[in-house]
Amino acid sequence: MSFVMPVLNEHDYLRRAVETVLGQDIAGPTEIILALGPSTDGTTELARELARDDERIVLIDNPAADIPIGLNLAIDAGRYPTVVRVDAHSELDPTYARRALATLDRVRAANVGGVMRADGRTPFQRAVARAYNSPIGLGGGAYHGGTQEGEAESAYLGVMRRAVLDEVGGFDESIRRGEDWELNLRIRRAGYRVWFDPALAVTYWPRESWTRLARQFAATGRWRGELVRRFGRGNSLRFFAPPALVVTIALAVVVGVLQLAGVLQGLWAVAASVVYLPVLAYAVLVVGYAIGPGGGRGWRDKLWTAAVLPTMHLSWGWGFLLGVIGGAHDTVDTSRLGSRNTPLP
Repeated sequence: MSFVMPVLNEHDYLRRAVETVLGQDIAGPTEIILALGPSTDGTTELARELARDDERIVLIDNPAADIPIGLNLAIDAGRYPTVVRVDAHSELDPTYARRALATLDRVRAANVGGVMRADGRTPFQRAVARAYNSPIGLGGGAYHGGTQEGEAESAYLGVMRRAVLDEVGGFDESIRRGEDWELNLRIRRAGYRVWFDPALAVTYWPRESWTRLARQFAATGRWRGELVRRFGRGNSLRFFAPPALVVTIALAVVVGVLQLAGVLQGLWAVAASVVYLPVLAYAVLVVGYAIGPGGGRGWRDKLWTAAVLPTMHLSWGWGFLLGVIGGAHDTVDTSRLGSRNTPLP
């Protein structure tokens, strides 16, 4: 098996991520290929240290730092017929690869993925993790908590047949976010199965600060808007909920200003007030989730949950609208750039 991992500024997570790959309980040869972007936090030096200690670790340069380019470089450098995508923010259960390979053969799929099980170390990161794991946070995609095994639209990370990747042309290097969804679309259109197996789970550590989270989701939303421009109806309807929320809030603000200015009066003012109802319902949903069992135990966890949910939705929705209107162009996820991560207290 060839494990492939694009890496950029992941000093705090890389060692553990690599250890869980090397600790896989699987027969046969394995390797992990790290596609190293130009990190500024000591990640490259750590990767070299790890590679010196284990010959299964292969290092290649990814000067562009783009994820799909790094993935293609790593796949091309791989030697084995099964490709396992892993993330520097992820940790694998020791049986992950063995289970995935068994499922891949059992259902004759081209790509198999499981559940993203987000976790956190601080009140903020735990709040983001709860949002990831909840249908309220990310819209109920199968890999965010699904329990029913079956064919899927996409796969989280993915355990893939190298022959199929070669056939469909690998990752599209013009797509910087959502590249996995687009690849799986081509795999399905080529007549192959993409499969979801809830028995597979990967621990994922989300962004550690509010600004990084907002930048991540704005970039992801913008690229989803670009994918809507390119593929139209191939996109799930759930992707349109955050931009609809942004538009509704914007309309509510406009109506409020017009009412305060006296432009809207009488029956017109009453009729226009209906726009407040979905905004109010959304606020009740967020607060209810935050103060309920889903929001965590401590008051700091609950406050961060109430802040994280609208941050994710509004950043993603605003980015989506920009992407649909003007395209993504050279938009990058700047949450992966900069100095070493500083966790919130």
